[in-house]
Amino acid sequence: MTFLIEILSWFLIASGSIMLIIGALGIVRLPDVYARMHAAGIIDTMGTGAVLLGLTFQAGFTIVSIKLVLIVIFIMFTSPTATHALARASLHGGVTPQVEKNVSNISDQDQGANQ
Repeated sequence: MTFLIEILSWFLIASGSIMLIIGALGIVRLPDVYARMHAAGIIDTMGTGAVLLGLTFQAGFTIVSIKLVLIVIFIMFTSPTATHALARASLHGGVTPQVEKNVSNISDQDQGANQ
């Protein structure tokens, strides 16, 4: 049974680390403030949550695991709320989302190809 807990623990730690790396690349590579905030929200919520749950399984049933679970619950509530508040503040501050400019041209080309 301990072997399965070790495998689950290391799987959660590894997958959370991969999510954190992908999210960090998203922050660097994404073009828009809102898209970057989305990547940061995913990093906080999913990546950190998976790493902390993996550490919880490593710790066993101790006071440390209870503290880690409380931290995960705290992150699950505060991270999306903070991301939403930042997005609303940037929208009210005048930052406009980046949208595709040639969407109408693409739809016109699709209609011409179907005829």
